Amino acid sequence: MWVKAMDLLLNKMKTAGFDFSRVGALSGSGQQHGSVFWKTGASQTLSQLDPDQNLSQQLQDSFSVPDSPVWMDSSSTPQCLHLQAAAGGALRLADITGSRAYERFTGNQIAKLHQNQPLKYQDTERISLVSSFAASLFLGGYAAIDYSDGSGMNLLDIRTRNWSEVCLRATAPHLERLLGAPQPSSSVLGPVASYFVRRYSFSESCKVIAFTGDNPASLAGMKLQPGDLAVSLGTSDTVFLWLPQPCAALEGHIFCNPVDREAFMALFCFKNGSLTRERIRNECAGGSWDTFSAALRETPPGNNGYIGFYFDVLEITPLAAGIHRFDPQDNKVSSLTPQLEVRALLEGQFLSRRLHAERLGYSIIPGTRVLATGGASSNPEILQVLSDVFNAPVYTIDLSNSACLGSAYRALHGRLAESGLSFFDVVKKAQKPQVVCTPHPAAQKVYDAMLKRFARLEERVLQEAGSDWSTVT
Repeated sequence: MWVKAMDLLLNKMKTAGFDFSRVGALSGSGQQHGSVFWKTGASQTLSQLDPDQNLSQQLQDSFSVPDSPVWMDSSSTPQCLHLQAAAGGALRLADITGSRAYERFTGNQIAKLHQNQPLKYQDTERISLVSSFAASLFLGGYAAIDYSDGSGMNLLDIRTRNWSEVCLRATAPHLERLLGAPQPSSSVLGPVASYFVRRYSFSESCKVIAFTGDNPASLAGMKLQPGDLAVSLGTSDTVFLWLPQPCAALEGHIFCNPVDREAFMALFCFKNGSLTRERIRNECAGGSWDTFSAALRETPPGNNGYIGFYFDVLEITPLAAGIHRFDPQDNKVSSLTPQLEVRALLEGQFLSRRLHAERLGYSIIPGTRVLATGGASSNPEILQVLSDVFNAPVYTIDLSNSACLGSAYRALHGRLAESGLSFFDVVKKAQKPQVVCTPHPAAQKVYDAMLKRFARLEERVLQEAGSDWSTVT
């Protein structure tokens, strides 16, 4: 399906008159954690592609596993437990690879396939991520996995930027050979394959830059800088962090930074995002965002001491469910007034984002910016709460697809990186985010104290639910 999609895309562009000869470099992104298993002999097919035929016609028999495992597969729990035990525990594995063992991560999917379908594993000569698979098509040969996307496998040592021997041994035999050596995310992998030169009129000088995962590419597209934090306010909320150094934790994910070889990035996903905000809007504001916003304007920062946790569905971070409201004396209450409920929801969501970001080593520094994207980023009152909780100015930028834009930025950077230019030198003329609000003068005092109380109450919620993750090792 992915190969056919590539055929379809390029043929549509050709029919539309796109001038491929003007492309000087290309890169791309793929959904993280997915894997592609190339059958023995596929490299020869890749290197001898016939420009008179579609890719899908020629590569249909090149995969030992026809249906690629993707991030939605959560069936590898036994493999996760084995990997964590081999590494010395969940926290030690997180220290090595940036994450505790997750079922969707590629290494655990590889281990499951090796155990359950050993013949298919034996017939595999290369394992790609979705990103390096797409790069391989353009390269006409196997493309290296880049450091950043490779960080989402539970296999890469994010400090040495080499495969972890402990993790490889615990996963499957001969895995280092099947994965190939990882490469920096700005690497020039080589010129575009002659297939694309002859079929689509690409220039022979067009360079293929290492592809990466969709989340790292989004960080590049948003042009996050040291100290920045990005919050995508969508159906699920996603938080991106720029980190100078990794900090082992049992929640969230740390990846090698895709635009700075010495830095790192962190990622959190929160299931209870806009759908929960919409539910509270419907119940407490008559379905009106104007009324919802008015409730935020008419209640003070700190919400007179009322705090809420709103997990309509089982949350990822923290692992909790249900609605939990507390009065100023930390007593549980069954309901709040509509106005207090609205602010309790927003403050609770954003305090959670800040709390878990700081647990991964993030800190607010002079010059910190919060970049807001997604549907709720158009609401100034919501953004004001975000600014107050983080005590930092909030910026917005019009990005319809930050991963695609980030891939274009990375292609340009890869082409020019050998001249010594940094990523930010390359993109300095690109569209800049616009500041939309700044924190209230009293916000730091209010929310620094509130954050400590919020952390205690979150621990209480987890303990009452029997899901105290602080005891996991």
